Amino acid sequence: MREKFDLPDGVIYLDGNSLGPLPRAAKARVERVISEEWAKGLIRSWNTAGWIELPQRVGAAIASIIGAQPDEVIAADSTSVNLFKVLSAALAARPERRVIVSEPDNFPTDLYIAEGVIGQLRAKHELRLTSRVEEALGPDTAVLMLTHVNYRTGAMHDMARLTKLAHDHGALVVWDLSHSAGAVPVDLDAAGADFAVGCGYKFLNGGPGAPAYLYVARRHRQSFTQPLSGWLGHAAPFAFEPAYRPAEGVSRYVCGTPAVLAMSALEEAVNLMRAVDMREVRAKSIALADLFIQLVEERCAGQGLRLVSPREAAKRGSQVSIAHAEGYALMQALIARGVIGDFRPPDIARFGITPLYLRYVDVFDAVEILRDVLATKAWDRAEYKRRAAVT
Repeated sequence: MREKFDLPDGVIYLDGNSLGPLPRAAKARVERVISEEWAKGLIRSWNTAGWIELPQRVGAAIASIIGAQPDEVIAADSTSVNLFKVLSAALAARPERRVIVSEPDNFPTDLYIAEGVIGQLRAKHELRLTSRVEEALGPDTAVLMLTHVNYRTGAMHDMARLTKLAHDHGALVVWDLSHSAGAVPVDLDAAGADFAVGCGYKFLNGGPGAPAYLYVARRHRQSFTQPLSGWLGHAAPFAFEPAYRPAEGVSRYVCGTPAVLAMSALEEAVNLMRAVDMREVRAKSIALADLFIQLVEERCAGQGLRLVSPREAAKRGSQVSIAHAEGYALMQALIARGVIGDFRPPDIARFGITPLYLRYVDVFDAVEILRDVLATKAWDRAEYKRRAAVT
C-alpha cells in the first residue's frame, strides 16, 4: 500500500493521525474532475459525473470501514457541524433529560459544540465533564458524548460496553471516530451505537479540510430530525418547495451543496482503505506501536521520557504519546531531522502509527534520530522553544 501514496523522500511521517498523506489516486481523480468534469462537462456533470450523489456514495463507502450499513452514513460538512446536527437531534429525543456527559480531555471542538447547542436551546441543560463517565450516568443523562480514541494519549474506549451502559440508563450515545476510523476496527452497528461523527483528513487520507461524515442508526433515522434543514436535505430538493420536508433516512442530514473537488479526493482515499482488511491494519498497527515503545525504552532510557499512551494494545489506538519536559522543542528538533510528529500541550510528543505506509525500518530510524536528539540536547535551541500559533 505504501506505493499508493505520494510520500516525500527523506521524511519519516508520523503525523497521519493529524493529516494523512496524498493518495496517488486522489491526485489523479482531482485532476480529472478539474480538467474533464468541470472544464468540459460544466453544470451537466452534476448528473453525468454523479456529483449530486457524492454525499451518499462516499458515506456508503465509509460505512464499510466503520461497521455500518450503506444507508446509515452520509459524507458532508465538517466534524463540528455534523456533531451539532446529531447532538441536537439526540437532545430533542430526550426532552425530559438535561445532561450531556463527556470527558474534560475530550477533543475541545466537541465540548465547544456541546456548549453551543446548550446555548441555542436556552434551557437548563448541563455539560457534565468527568473522567469517570460510568459514575456520572444517571436518570438525568440525555446523551453520553465521547471520542473513541483520545487525541492526546491514544487511550481507546470500549465502545460496546459504554454504549450498553448508557442505554441501560436510558441515554443516547454520540461517538467521535476522528482518531480511530481507518486505523482501528470500528463496528458501530454491533456496538449498538446511536450516532457517530468523524473527519475525513486523518487516517482516511482525504486531504486537508476533507469533508466529514456522520452515522445515524437505522432505528433512529426516520424519527430524528436535525436543525440545519438545508435544501439538499429536502425530500425533493429540485421541486424548490417553499416549506421543508425532510428526506428519507440519513439524507436529511445533508445541508448544502457538496464540495465536489474535496469530496472526490475523499472518495478515492476511502476506496483505497476499503481494499484492505482492517484486522490486518490493526495487527500491523499494534506491532509497529509495540516496537516503537520497546525501542524508545531501550534506546532512550534516562532521557526524561514518559509513556503516556496505554501500554496494553487493546486499550490503545494507533498512536504513541510520550511526555517530555521540553516536548514542544523536542518535536521541533525531530521535525528538523525529518521525523514528523506533532505536539499537544502540556508536554506530549505525539507519534501517529499509520500502518498503510509506515514500515518497521521507519520505526527503527525514527527512534535512532530521537535518541540522538536527546543525547546531544539538539532540542535546546531558542527557535525550537518558541511556541508558534500553529505547530
